[in-house]
Formats: sequence, structure tokens, C-alpha cells
Amino acid sequence: MRFFFKKRTTVKNIELSTFLLKRFKYRPKDISVFEKAFTHKSYSNSMPNVKSNERLEYLGDRVIDLIVADFLFEKFPDKNEGELTKIKSKIVSRKMLSELGAKITLLNYIKYSKNRSINTQTLEGNAFEALIGALYIDCGYEETKKIFNEYIIKKYINIDKVLSEESDFKSTLLIWGQKNKLPIKFNLVEKATKQNNYLYIINVLINNETWGLGKGRNKKEAEQNASKETLELLGL
Repeated sequence: MRFFFKKRTTVKNIELSTFLLKRFKYRPKDISVFEKAFTHKSYSNSMPNVKSNERLEYLGDRVIDLIVADFLFEKFPDKNEGELTKIKSKIVSRKMLSELGAKITLLNYIKYSKNRSINTQTLEGNAFEALIGALYIDCGYEETKKIFNEYIIKKYINIDKVLSEESDFKSTLLIWGQKNKLPIKFNLVEKATKQNNYLYIINVLINNETWGLGKGRNKKEAEQNASKETLELLGL
């Protein structure tokens, strides 16, 4: 007699499959990769043989970047590289990804330690990246791009609003510093010269510790880019 063994279907498997079908009209081939996408390190660190979503988060970050770049390249044929980069940076920002994670209710599915003080916005943003990484593994780039464009960009991202908003990363960072009573300084690392392609290089010092680095054609642009990188490093 031949016995066939299947992976045990759990309540969590069913919940994740239902979520993917409801949100993206997608039936997963391998639900385990999505289970991993929703496993925070605060949970996996306390469980034997359980891996966190950090690697998927890394992958998803790159996939999202490419999908959004692809979308903007097609949508705005007349915009130059600098303009496209500026728009993309707003869409793939930590703030936007956290908002997207909240809008599709990711927190309901994330496994994390509730006994620890964890910023749930960061949790949702990271899980959103991991989810896109899992989709990429499960169905490939083209299908992931279709899902992202149809069920994320069209439903939740107002491109006109993104275009009209001017991101002021420096002000955001300074306000954060004031709230947390941490001194923030901008240090000129390198002046614009012929040798460095006429770019100013500035880094951010928080409480005299070095954080983000930014480059720009002028000091203002370099400070904005340094502030943006710092906010990303802070998970804001």
C-alpha cells in the first residue's frame, strides 16, 4: 500500500492563503515562503529552527525598487533621471512602505514578540518588503510586477499627490531630534571640486555619532540626501 503525505495545513496557512487571495487574487504555490515573510526576528529568535523575514525583506526592497522604477519609466517618458529618482524615492520611502503595510492590514498576520517594545510601523514596512520578496520567489518578477501595479499602485498610491508633495527630509530629521532631545549637526565632509565631479558630500551627526551620508550639487541637496539616508537608518 502506498501512502501519500502532504504538508500539514494549519489555521495560519489558511489565513495567509485567504489574505493573498483577497488582496492580490493570488493563490500561493508555496505557502511556507509567505509564512517566513511574516515572521519577525523577535519571534524567530525565541523559536528553534524558525527563520525571520530579514532575507526576504532585503530581496523585496530590491524588487520594489525595480518595479517602481519600471512603472515610472513607462508612465513619465519626458521626465529626466533626476526627476524620476526623486519621485521613486518618495514611493519607496520607509514612511510610504509602512503606510502600505498598514493599509493592507499586515499587522494582523505578522508573528512577533508582543512582550518587547517594537515600533509597529517599522514592523509593517519591513513585512511589506518581505511579502513582495516572497511573491517574487513564488511567482517571478513579471507576475509580481502585475500584482504590485494592479493591487498596490493603482489602489493605494496617489501619484498626483506624490508629485505635488515636496519631501523635506532635513526638517523631518530636525523635528525628530528636537522631540528626542538629540543634537543633530551637518558636517561638510568634502567640498565640490573637479576631482569629485563637483559634488558636495555631507554626513549627519546625531549626538556626535556619524549617521547618513549625502551628496549633491549644492549643500542643500547634500543635506537633504544625508537626512533621507539617516531617516532610513533610523527606520523612520
